[in-house]
Amino acid sequence: MFFQRFKKPRLQKFFQSAFAATLLLMAGLTSLAQEPVSKEQIDDKLAEVVKLGEAIVENTTTHPMSKEYVGNALNCTSCHLDNGRHEKAGTFLGTATAYPAWSPRENRVITLEDRVLNCFMRSCNGTRPPLGSEVSVAVTTYVTSLSQGQSLRMNSKRPVGPGAIKLLAVKPDQADINRGASLYHSRCAECHQKDGQGDKDNPPVWGERSYNDGAGLSSVENLAAWLKVAMPLDDTNLTDQQALDIAVFVNSQKRPNFDLLKHLPTKAKLGEYNASPTK
Repeated sequence: MFFQRFKKPRLQKFFQSAFAATLLLMAGLTSLAQEPVSKEQIDDKLAEVVKLGEAIVENTTTHPMSKEYVGNALNCTSCHLDNGRHEKAGTFLGTATAYPAWSPRENRVITLEDRVLNCFMRSCNGTRPPLGSEVSVAVTTYVTSLSQGQSLRMNSKRPVGPGAIKLLAVKPDQADINRGASLYHSRCAECHQKDGQGDKDNPPVWGERSYNDGAGLSSVENLAAWLKVAMPLDDTNLTDQQALDIAVFVNSQKRPNFDLLKHLPTKAKLGEYNASPTK
C-alpha cells in the first residue's frame, strides 16, 4: 500500500485523510459538471434577460443598469418606436439577422453588440457601456429575440437590418428651412414644445437633452425618412417634402457636438475598440 511507505502512523493517517478528501472533492466536482441543465431552465433564463433588455430599451434614461451611460433625455424607444416592434420606425424586427455587418462609419465589421453600444455614445449622447456588460447583453438579447426564425444574411453595405427605413426621393438641397419652421410650429410643437424640449411624454428634439451631431438622425436625410414613417404618432400623414422641411429645421437647431474620445469609457471598462471612425 502507498500509505504504508510512511512508517510513522501520524503521517499515514494524514495522507490517508488528505487522499480521501481529494477523492470526495473530485467526486463532487464531477457530480456538478455532469448535472444537466434543463431546457426549461435555459428558456426561463433567456426569457428573463429578454424581458430585462426590453425594460432597458423602454426606460433607458432611468433604468438602474443603463442610466449611468445616458447623457440626455432619450430612451431607445424614443427612436425605435414601440420598443422596436414598430414595423417601420426604427424597427428591431429582423435586425439581428444582418450582423455582423460592415460599417462605413467605423470602417470595420461590427457586431450587433457594437451597434447597440455605439448608440449609447451618439443617440443617447452618453458613454459606451463595456462589452459583455449586463446592460449590453440584455439589450442585444432583446433585439435578437425579435429575429427568431428568420434567415441570416449579413449586411455588407451598412449596419442595418432588413427593415431599415428607406431614404426619401426628395434630397436635402430641396428643403426649405422657413417652411420647415412653420410646419414644426403647426404640426410638432404641441407635443415637442416650441423650444423643442418636449415634455414628460415626448422627447426633446434639439438642445443638450437631445441626440448629438454624431447620431444617425443628425443627418437631414435620415431624420426626414424617419419622420415620414413615424410622425405624427398614429397618424403618419406627412408628405415627403414636409418631412424633409421639418428635418432641416430641426437639425438646424443647436445640439451637442460629438467627440468620440469624450464618449468612450476608461480603458479598464472599454474592452476592445479598434474602429477607425470616418466621422
